[in-house]
Amino acid sequence: MPSHLTPAPQPLPSLHSRRYRQLLLLAAAVGVPVSAVAFAYLQLVHHMQHWVYHDLPSALGLDPVPLWWPVPPLVLAGLIVGLCVRYLPGKGGDSPADGFHAGPPPRPREIPGIALAALASLGLGAVVGPEAPLIALGAGLAAWAPSLVRRGDDEQAVAVLGAAGAFAAISLLLGSPLLGAFLLMEASATGGAALGFMLVPGLLASGVGALVIVGLGSVTGLGTASLAIPGLPDFVRPDVPQLGWAVVIGLAAPFLGIGVRRLSRLVRTRGAGRPVLAPVVVASLVGLVAMAYGAVSDRSPEAVLFSGETALGPLLVHTSGYSVGALVLLVFFKSLTYALSLGVFRGGPVFPGMFIGAAGGIALSHAPGLQTVAGAAMGIGAMCVVMLRMPLVSVLLATLLLSQGLSVMPLVIVSVVVAHVFMSFLTRGDDDPQEPFPTGRPPSPAAGTGQAAGA
Repeated sequence: MPSHLTPAPQPLPSLHSRRYRQLLLLAAAVGVPVSAVAFAYLQLVHHMQHWVYHDLPSALGLDPVPLWWPVPPLVLAGLIVGLCVRYLPGKGGDSPADGFHAGPPPRPREIPGIALAALASLGLGAVVGPEAPLIALGAGLAAWAPSLVRRGDDEQAVAVLGAAGAFAAISLLLGSPLLGAFLLMEASATGGAALGFMLVPGLLASGVGALVIVGLGSVTGLGTASLAIPGLPDFVRPDVPQLGWAVVIGLAAPFLGIGVRRLSRLVRTRGAGRPVLAPVVVASLVGLVAMAYGAVSDRSPEAVLFSGETALGPLLVHTSGYSVGALVLLVFFKSLTYALSLGVFRGGPVFPGMFIGAAGGIALSHAPGLQTVAGAAMGIGAMCVVMLRMPLVSVLLATLLLSQGLSVMPLVIVSVVVAHVFMSFLTRGDDDPQEPFPTGRPPSPAAGTGQAAGA
């Protein structure tokens, strides 16, 4: 593009300027409604899942729940997502098959389609996480604020408040404003003066929003989100054999991740010309795979559905209830439903990858020289970095999840670095470079998924 056609970047105001103080006040103000909306959205998803997969079949006299039950809800989810993609502005949000990245906030008219497509995907059983739609909703709602105070033409204000809304929403999900900050920083690749300019309003919005959510959780009795899992087996200390396992896990995770991502992109490409029919067909396949898992394993098909966010704790705490064969089956079938879901549904790639990594690490912990907690932590970190291409966030997710997180952190770091480097080697030439932000303003997190994690 010729230089005279390239938009000139708007100068960043100083931190002590009146304009910046106004942005901080707006960020604090938007943190309250965005956090409340995110809280309500997550509660709606949770109750929808329970009603569809437990209360409804019981009300219909289906006790025990038959193996075929996941198929109808998933087909309905595919139909809703397909209609959102075909007819609603924003096409229901970006495809999670492209990984996770940051971009401009969605427009207000795109928010209903994003919310509906994600609600159908998450609430009816698709294997995607809630992080991407939450970021999109938080960024879109907050970025709308400047137009309400007659600053709708201020791109810088839109970017800052969009980032602040995304911070507040993702921090609620992860239970940590600090972890949310690292996730969005690494996703947007913002640095230098722009990083501090965007970071402070985002932290303020997430902090104020967290206080509101504590109050809402107390009043409603629903509690607040937290990644930490108590009651895990004891972990003594890292040693040389476990360091060797860190290398092994780091080398193995990219092969599984590449398989998941390439299958998801194949599914998306084949269905691109049939935006309504393809999600319905693929959704039925997800249901059939879940049925097959239930028949082969004699466990509930739900184990290979959903994001795995709430199932991760019980998996780590009750590892004695799983044999190596049961864990291998769980990893295989969950990976297959994960890849199919990424291809057509709307959501994020984080939590299913964490669940698969934990299950794989626990399976390996049956071998000599590897403790259960260490194996799960290294598996989570390695799969996260393979699916997200975010080494720092992957280490933090794996360690903050565990009560002995600091003890296993050296092992997680080794597995994450090995997986990240080996993944780059295996996929060299396949990655699409992330384009620079075209408007000249600092990038802000938005609809959540994109091409920063191509394989």
